[in-house]
Amino acid sequence: MGAILLIVMRSLRQHAVSTFITVLSVALASGLTMAVFNIRQQSYEAFTGGQAGFDAVLGARGSQLQLVLNTVFHLEASPGNIPWAVYQAMKNDGRVDIAIPYAVGDNYKGYRIVGTTDEIFTKFQYQKGKVFEPQEGGRFFDESRREAVVGSYVAQELGIQTGDTINPYHGINYDERSKHEEEYLVVGILKPTNSPSDRVVWIPIEGIFRMGGHVLRGTGEEFTAEAGESIPDEHKEVSAVMIKFKTPMVGLQFESLINKQGKDYTLAYPIAQVMASFFNRLGWLNNILGVVAYLTMFVAAGSILASIYNTINERRREFAILRALGAKRRVVFSAIIIESAAISFMGTLLGFIVTTVIMLGAAYFVREQTGVVLNTFSYNPEALAAPVVMVILGALAGIAPAIKAYATDVASNILPTT
Repeated sequence: MGAILLIVMRSLRQHAVSTFITVLSVALASGLTMAVFNIRQQSYEAFTGGQAGFDAVLGARGSQLQLVLNTVFHLEASPGNIPWAVYQAMKNDGRVDIAIPYAVGDNYKGYRIVGTTDEIFTKFQYQKGKVFEPQEGGRFFDESRREAVVGSYVAQELGIQTGDTINPYHGINYDERSKHEEEYLVVGILKPTNSPSDRVVWIPIEGIFRMGGHVLRGTGEEFTAEAGESIPDEHKEVSAVMIKFKTPMVGLQFESLINKQGKDYTLAYPIAQVMASFFNRLGWLNNILGVVAYLTMFVAAGSILASIYNTINERRREFAILRALGAKRRVVFSAIIIESAAISFMGTLLGFIVTTVIMLGAAYFVREQTGVVLNTFSYNPEALAAPVVMVILGALAGIAPAIKAYATDVASNILPTT
């Protein structure tokens, strides 16, 4: 075995440039494959892991997926509004633990503004046992004032601090020409939650009702709020109601009542199942990405085969001398196989660095776009199988050049070439 390892190390040194290039190709292949499986698995768990804090979303008749994306992940547009009375009915229902209204449709420099009640801070848990907390020196808004609480990511990206004033912009897309006149005092910056809520600016729902240019249609007719005058409940409307039921059975009852028997509203329940259904519909895409990733590993194995095979002619005399000195054919054969596997092994080690770099980039992009945080250093079993497969493929790629080396004729190759 010592002789075999010596042959392998000598060959790797002699062909350092081609070895280095081949190792890089293997690193890229195995790193890309691991990254594909890691991103796929973590994205699925992040969006379907049940960490929304709510059980269901009640909104206008339409797509459940659109409701969840709009309210939980603060993506997509709202499918429409529902009367304030619907929110009150859910809030007063004894089977409902928490019902919090959301009113959306504005932004601050591209980040969503959500009008809601202070219960989002006093009752809501974004994860079990975890509630929103203001950073030192801040507090939650007073529902009777023009005050805002800003998510940590928004504050970090825009340089917002407690005590600043902001002007909302109309619509969900940032346009400097759509600036509202109303100013809101930032009274608090939330501590990071590593959730989509970090990308939100929270204001009292009354502020949405009274924002310039906003019209309420709770009764079906247009109503514009006047300064100093209260807004009758029948004119109010909300984009959605975020709900937490006391038991899962209650959720099933409401789901049947609203989605199957009713025609006016949509209940997205359970939230995790809605998102899982969406990802499952994209299963074919995930399979294609997996196949492409594994194909790159076969290409890398092919580069190993080509790299070693092309050196065999240069090494015929070396093999002939080894044979003349008593080395058996299986020694030569084993040396080539081990050399091929060694190149593959070194590449897979570098592949972990490649994977980390890709994951860092993907995590940054996903967080910037959705607020969802991926774990850069987490590996699932499917991803960890990739390096093993790559080493096996690398060893198999060495069979063809090993056979060629095995068949080297001693007599015709022992003399030096002139």
